[in-house]
Amino acid sequence: MVKDLKQARPMAEALVAGGITTLEVTLRTPCALEAIAEMAKVEGAFVGAGTILNGDDLGRSVDAGAKFIVSPGLTDNLARAAAAQDVPLLPGIANAGDIMRGLDQGLTRFKFFPATVNGGIPALKALSAVFGNIRFCPTGGITEETAPEWLALPSVACVGGSWLTSGAFDAATIKKRALAASAIDKKN
Repeated sequence: MVKDLKQARPMAEALVAGGITTLEVTLRTPCALEAIAEMAKVEGAFVGAGTILNGDDLGRSVDAGAKFIVSPGLTDNLARAAAAQDVPLLPGIANAGDIMRGLDQGLTRFKFFPATVNGGIPALKALSAVFGNIRFCPTGGITEETAPEWLALPSVACVGGSWLTSGAFDAATIKKRALAASAIDKKN
């Protein structure tokens, strides 16, 4: 979450320098759209918008430069808006019904959210057993310590975690965290 626009570009630079190039800016602060535009200027950064709740949020995010959309859930309207804008959508799911609605929309990649509250790794393993062709990005409660456990699951393509940028802004610390995160061995 970018709370101060002046930190957006240095934050993106630190993350990219640490090997993290896919950056989600959540629309939870007044400067989020401007932060997307600033972070998108960083060479090597692939910037998207998160916490997208509707088509208006999606449209403003794409206009700001978002290259992908992440949402805490999935609605038909949001899926149609993403298709109309021709922008990749990673909607949040919590159960089999959510996944089936996404499959009806032609989606095969989902955010498992909030991951730890929704049963954690055992729940995702159970969902993966039924939906073998689906890949997930768990978020919500993932930490630097638990990320390797999640990434070891064959159905997990990536994880999201705020630990990379949490706390007071410090570019050196963010780069160090990014280097550690990008070094996690993904066994898929």
